[in-house]
Amino acid sequence: MQLRDKHKLMDEMDIKRALTRIAHEIIEKNKGTENVALVGIQRRGAPIAERIAARIAEIEGVQLPVGILDITLYRDDLTLLSSQPLVHRTEVNFNINQKNIVLVDDVLYTGRTVRAALDALIDLGRPKSIQLAVLIDRGHRELPIKADYIGKNVPTSRQESVSVMIQEVDGRDEVVIQEVVDG
Repeated sequence: MQLRDKHKLMDEMDIKRALTRIAHEIIEKNKGTENVALVGIQRRGAPIAERIAARIAEIEGVQLPVGILDITLYRDDLTLLSSQPLVHRTEVNFNINQKNIVLVDDVLYTGRTVRAALDALIDLGRPKSIQLAVLIDRGHRELPIKADYIGKNVPTSRQESVSVMIQEVDGRDEVVIQEVVDG
């Protein structure tokens, strides 16, 4: 199975605008920033959460706590991934109890990653609320999960893949839709 680029959905400026809009929406929905924290899902959700926090700091003059959540051991397909899965770090260096947590990821697809993240987050404490922010919502949910904040809705087929590249991880910012080709 190989992937072939079909077309670019977002460039660097599109991503910046989407994250700025998400930052404004988070402030508006929470009536400010008091008691709000962001937690990014490893890998690309973490730098996206940092960027949203930076936009909120520019807008409100407040630096929100930002954590990083690794969900590897919470996945329901763990045995299908590898006999020795690569576990990253979880760094949530603040008390999440009674906080409004904004969980951040790059792509929302089946909902299984978010379900695993909810389990991992609940193991850390009892937030007042958990909200979900994603850069891309591509549909095809298998679980009843819906994002509160969406950078871009992208209807896709199951024969397509959405690749998010983030400067901090991939050396560039762009979102590309790819198609699966037999090779």
